[in-house]
Amino acid sequence: MDLLAHFKDSIKKNNLFSPKDKLMLAVSGGVDSVVLCELCKQAGYKFSIAHCNFKLRGEESDSDELFVKELANKYEVEFFAKTFDTKAISHQEKKSIEETARDLRYAWFYELINQSTNSQINYILTGHHADDNIETVVMNFFRGTGIKGLRGILPKKNKIIRPLLFARRKDIEDFAFLHQLKYVTDHTNLETAFTRNFFRNNILPEVMKFYPGVDKNIINNIERFGEIEELYKQAINLHKSKLLEAKGNEFLIPVLKLKKSAPLKSIVFEIIKDFGFTAHQTDEVIALLDSETGKYISSETHCIIKNRNWIIISSAKTEDATNILIEDREKAVQFSLGTLKLETTTNYKLQTTNFSVSLDAKEVKFPLLLRKAKSSDYFYPLGMKKKKKLNRFFIDQKLSKTEKENVWVLESNQRIIWVVGHRIDDRFKLTDRTKEVLQLKLILAQ
Repeated sequence: MDLLAHFKDSIKKNNLFSPKDKLMLAVSGGVDSVVLCELCKQAGYKFSIAHCNFKLRGEESDSDELFVKELANKYEVEFFAKTFDTKAISHQEKKSIEETARDLRYAWFYELINQSTNSQINYILTGHHADDNIETVVMNFFRGTGIKGLRGILPKKNKIIRPLLFARRKDIEDFAFLHQLKYVTDHTNLETAFTRNFFRNNILPEVMKFYPGVDKNIINNIERFGEIEELYKQAINLHKSKLLEAKGNEFLIPVLKLKKSAPLKSIVFEIIKDFGFTAHQTDEVIALLDSETGKYISSETHCIIKNRNWIIISSAKTEDATNILIEDREKAVQFSLGTLKLETTTNYKLQTTNFSVSLDAKEVKFPLLLRKAKSSDYFYPLGMKKKKKLNRFFIDQKLSKTEKENVWVLESNQRIIWVVGHRIDDRFKLTDRTKEVLQLKLILAQ
């Protein structure tokens, strides 16, 4: 293979970058990144070199950094280097060494791009090649990442470019031999403690004993799955546009419409993954469709709530949400109006105001739902035995349009217990049979 010719063709075919762009090459010192440097030099591209020292191999790590620095001197290009205490960071963040190193590397690359006001770095180039892509696809299959994982590594994503994905490892090694290029060998590539090495050195060689052409088949499938993913995304985006209704910082999905959607599991997963939920939580969300109001599941960033005929995707940051679930263990909740404090007590003689109310705890069922009021809502205002629509109540209270839009209600088991800052529901008032009191106090935001 004429690697240089294919290199130029791949860049042009995939519109990766232009001759005027300033490139920064991520160079470990291994054969892939060293060959990448030589190809860029022979092709006439302007580049600098960046090296990460992850301090994972003692003196070898420092020796590799020195080698890459000398490589930058050879090509007379700018050199960037950064050292990371990868093991300590991995332990602190409770992530694998591989994941930690990858995250540190790319975070630093983007930092360099953002700081490159003088050198104007346009793109970061890495030495990933076709064999890396094969390994990635097989690993993703076992991880269960779906179609997105089966299309492998993209040649261009944001500012990261992998221009060698067309080349096999042997083609790269042959080019290095032909041009007498020196490079370093990482002995940890032979160790199976790292996931990729295990697949590279154990799984794939065993599979190839039974299917000798499996590597070529996977390479061909990568292109097919890339096209399949495009069709899949188009279909999913169409479903999302019909199902998701944006309302402020939240998204609402009509339960009946979602239940009629097919394939339901794939559609639900593609919706929830954008909000920090995992594939394993897909069935839990589907179960919410037939659950009672107030049921919910959470991710680190969001909460999915069943509320009557709607599924609500709300931010876990309560100050950003307009639908907030409150469990009985919670003592205070912050939201846009201020802070709602909850306390259970046996003190029946608490002062009652618009912002501090007492309810019969026995009648209140958790979780509570704190949400923005709707004009179609109704409740039984304290002292009345008949229900009244909130819209009518607002008129009686002479609330302005702006004040109406800023009213919140607290709901228990689909019944409003308090129009916050205005009136409690008569069904939850204290009586001579009350044994335990739920006190609610609103402290307005400054």
